[in-house]
Amino acid sequence: MTTSLTQRLLCAAILSFVACAPVLAQSTTAAPATAPEAPKVNFDKALSDEGMWYFSWGYSRQQYAPSDIHVSQPSLGNDFTVHQATAADFPATTQQAIDATLNLDFTVPQENLRVGKFMNPEKTFAIELSVDHSKYNTDIDQTAQVTGTINNQPYNGNMVLSAKDFFYALHNGLNHIMVNAVWLNHLYGPEQEAGDLQLISRAGAGILLPHADNSIFGNQNQVGPKNKNICCFASNDWWQVNGWTAGVEVGLRYRVYQNIYLEATQKIAYGALRNVPVYQGKADQTIWMSEQVFSAGFLF
Repeated sequence: MTTSLTQRLLCAAILSFVACAPVLAQSTTAAPATAPEAPKVNFDKALSDEGMWYFSWGYSRQQYAPSDIHVSQPSLGNDFTVHQATAADFPATTQQAIDATLNLDFTVPQENLRVGKFMNPEKTFAIELSVDHSKYNTDIDQTAQVTGTINNQPYNGNMVLSAKDFFYALHNGLNHIMVNAVWLNHLYGPEQEAGDLQLISRAGAGILLPHADNSIFGNQNQVGPKNKNICCFASNDWWQVNGWTAGVEVGLRYRVYQNIYLEATQKIAYGALRNVPVYQGKADQTIWMSEQVFSAGFLF
């Protein structure tokens, strides 16, 4: 009796396996052929479709948190820190920036450039190069605490930062050049058409490429004319790589026409400046920047 039951169970198991074998064979052979292909197909489509690139140009305003500026001029006997110096962008007011633009002085305000490439067919993720031509000028006639050594003498006290005694500017400008990851999320309206409103966010990092313009105790920094030694690593180059930057940005993008959009964003960036040229020396500084960017862009 036991042998008969065992034989019946064995036959049932064999018949079940034979019935399921074609299904198992199909699932094991078909899945590897299709699953790896889907990401590759989407990626290839993202590389070949039209409208996967975009370009924008805009203007911005910046605000800076107070920061310490350390100056070293060994040949002059100076090694001191200006504590919590305040600074602003240039032009100093929004109205001055508008007036400059209306007068066709398009590079007087702080301009912003973005060039990006969507990496998926849905156009929700992109890799982007951004240039923020921000400007940084310490406030004239502010009073700040100064500690360290000046003219080989110890110093610890307040100092009026006049245009002659201490004016420190990254005026042409404090250029943040970054590579960003960009995410877009649909909020309202028809997707990928005129009327599409999207939430846009960025996160990136890169280099700081400032032009230093400063005067310390009557000695003005000179790096030569702008049309010679333009960039980027020599001590007399007009623009010099003087540090690194990282930042995040969030805002709205609105599609005005099929391939034209407007964008408004808020950006927060941190910059670490090293070896900024001053007269017979260098300066170090860290900067926190808040920036509002308004731009127009084109998809192609």
